[in-house]
Amino acid sequence: MTQSPAVPLPPPEERRRLREAASLTRAQLASRVGVSSETVRGWETGRSTPRGRRAEKYAKLLDSLSRPAESPAEMTPHQEWGAASDEVARWRTRRGAGRTALAERDHITGALTPDQAFDALYSFCAPALVRQTYLLTGRRELARESVERAFHTAWQRWPEVACDPDPAGWVRAVAYDCALSPWHRLRPRYRHPEPPPSDASDRALMDALLTLPPSYRRTLLLYDGVGLGLPETAAETEASTRAAANRLMHAREAVAERLPELADPEVLHWRLVELASATRLRAANPLVVRRGGERRARLWTRAAIAFTVVLIGTTALTMRSAPTRYEPPVPEGETVRGVPPRVAPGPLSESELRLRKKLRKEQQRGPDRLLPQPR
Repeated sequence: MTQSPAVPLPPPEERRRLREAASLTRAQLASRVGVSSETVRGWETGRSTPRGRRAEKYAKLLDSLSRPAESPAEMTPHQEWGAASDEVARWRTRRGAGRTALAERDHITGALTPDQAFDALYSFCAPALVRQTYLLTGRRELARESVERAFHTAWQRWPEVACDPDPAGWVRAVAYDCALSPWHRLRPRYRHPEPPPSDASDRALMDALLTLPPSYRRTLLLYDGVGLGLPETAAETEASTRAAANRLMHAREAVAERLPELADPEVLHWRLVELASATRLRAANPLVVRRGGERRARLWTRAAIAFTVVLIGTTALTMRSAPTRYEPPVPEGETVRGVPPRVAPGPLSESELRLRKKLRKEQQRGPDRLLPQPR
């Protein structure tokens, strides 16, 4: 009797990544294999190794999860959400002079143009990213606007994004920053809350999320919603690992205090997926977003050129009309004391009148006038 060869299994980190890419909880995967959730946790952390028929079943399940999924137009909301947590591994852009390549998801090995690479990244990431941003803000229009702005920025800086090891994470960080900007409070359309979800449980979960501080809400969404690890969550939120762990712990406690049934992180993850999928949110066409980004870039470029021309004209006019020498300022006036005020002359006396009459009568012209006359 010969022993069957060992079933090849991916590394523990790859096992967890494949499960999260399919948007499956440990409990769901454990029910398919026929084991407990803690057993799956041990397999994904490397503390234990599956054996026998369970190993074969587990390997087949992972192999089915690693196969390419449906196209973005055919993906369900749950699969779109799970696809966002798989961006780190599925989207890799090769460094090169204007050459990008799509990862193993669509099995495209040839080089893509920047337009094609951007459209593929947008089609794969935008649907799930809009739903995530909705959970972060509770506003549908703001979620769409933040995602579109993030992709506008990505298209403007595409050489940098294309060379980034995680382009999806780059776009997600920019979208979250746009969504959580405090300047939205000054916009009239965002001063009033949007209608809450119709379902009572979804409304309670959304209220619990919105009561959290923005940094706690973002950490909870990245770790329990998207499925990032704690170091990746800390890096994306620009915090230390300990600070991210404290935020996550306090956020879970706050949600569990209002909704005790969500104390289990696995249940909380699935409820976040259901809440995001229950809202009808669709992303715009990638071509529309790309052209909108180009149009916005042209508008800002023209505005910058116009401002520069006005500044140059103002500077030239100032240099033309400015004085060429130093002119000391006029000192302030001072009060002079002891000088009698100026008054108007009064009426002439009789002697003064006779003298004036005599002078007018004896007026002479020419040099004789300068000679003294004897009396």
